Order: sequence, then C-alpha cells, then structure tokens
Amino acid sequence: MKGFKPGDEVYARPDKDRIGTFAERIAIAEADLALKPASVSLEEAASLPLVALTAWQALVERGNLRPGQRVLIHAGAGGVGTIAIQLAKHLGATVATTVSAGNVAFVRELGADIVIDYRSEDFEQLLDGYDLVLDSLGGKNLEKSLRVLRPGGKAIGIAGPPDSAFAREIGANPLLRLVTTALSSGIRRQARRLGVTYEFLFMRASGDQLRRIAALVDGGALRPIVGRVFDFDQTTQAVQSLTVRPLEGGGIRGKAVISRA
Repeated sequence: MKGFKPGDEVYARPDKDRIGTFAERIAIAEADLALKPASVSLEEAASLPLVALTAWQALVERGNLRPGQRVLIHAGAGGVGTIAIQLAKHLGATVATTVSAGNVAFVRELGADIVIDYRSEDFEQLLDGYDLVLDSLGGKNLEKSLRVLRPGGKAIGIAGPPDSAFAREIGANPLLRLVTTALSSGIRRQARRLGVTYEFLFMRASGDQLRRIAALVDGGALRPIVGRVFDFDQTTQAVQSLTVRPLEGGGIRGKAVISRA
C-alpha cells in the first residue's frame, strides 16, 4: 500500500463486485479507501460511505448543483436525505424536503429551507420551478417529481427504474441493456414531454470522493446522523429496523450501524 500504513483508521464503500453479506472482515481495493474523518467516531464514520457517496454523486457529479439553485430531496430524515440536505446547503442551494410531521424540526436543524409533511401535504402542489430532484422512492413519487422541475431540470432516482446509461456503466450484455431501456422508457418519455431529464444513479465506490467528504465532515459542513448502533450479534434486528419498522410507520433517523466492539 502507498497511501496507508498499519493502524490507520479508514472508511470505505466496497466496490460493486465485492458487495455481499455481512462479515467481520473484507478485502477492499486501496483506491476505494480513505482515512476516516478525524473528528468523528468509528461508528459515525461507518454510517457515511453509502449515503455520502450517493449524495455526492447525485448533487455534485450528476446534478452539478450550484449556489442559488433549488433542489428537492425526498425522505429528508433518512440516511441519504440527512447527508444530502447538509451537502446541498454547503453548495449554496435552497433545499426543500419531504418528511413525516415528527421530523420537521429535525430536518430544519440540518438546513432544510422548505419542509413538507408528505402525509398531509402534496409537494407537487407546493413546489414549482426546481432545478434538481433527488428521488429515493420511485413510482408515482418520481412521476410527480418531474412536474416540479423547471424546463431543463433533472430528476435523479436512486430507487429506479434503471436506464440504458446504467446498463452501459456496468457492462451489461445487449439483452440486459434492452431490458433496462424498456424499464425506464415510460418515465423517460414523461420527462421528455415536460422538457426535463431523468437519470438513474447506482452509487459507485470512490476513495477520492470519500477524502473530500472527510474534509467536509472535519470542517463542520457535514454531520453524520447515526440513528442507532447495533452489536454485530444483533445484525438481524438491525435489518428489521430498516425494513419491517419503516413499513409499520417506524424506522430511524439517519443510518443504523453494526459495530463489532
């Protein structure tokens, strides 16, 4: 290794070819690693790579978000949402987000300018002329999101449907490319009619981006949000907290972390 030494505290998101089940140890390519932010704990650092890389690649890389622009971030109290709100504010954007009523004050503390209670309010009726939407829900929510964009605006979806560009990125065979093109044809057609664009984002590993994110954390621009820390032996309960409880109206703010103390 050239960039690290034994004993360094690091953080990473495994490359797509190494994503698998929960494990105590994993081999990571050096290019995917970065020194963890010095100002936070290991558990807080562990909460960042998946959601922070997703937010960075959506807002900075794909969205090219600039000062003065307006962005709608759905599910603002969730893992991606909590980081995306903070990053968008750091970039100088006006931020709208959708949450449940109990999370209104929480996301305002993160920097959200406009907060919409998705259970009692319709964001499509309240917002218009936005430059960018980060959608983590898909379906009808994504369709409505297209309609709050200004002409030339962009919706970036992380819940699907995948598009042909994604198929090319992963080196899919011609048949799979055809399937992914078909899956997204409806939403892309709706976007064209409205004069906007839709892109699917599947986050990729990047040690370079994690170094830039670490600098923002240590500089105070980003704060990891850890809703709960589970012991390694509680992995099953951790998974349930992300699947069963949200379906029952529960869930946590930010990210759940599994720790091997």
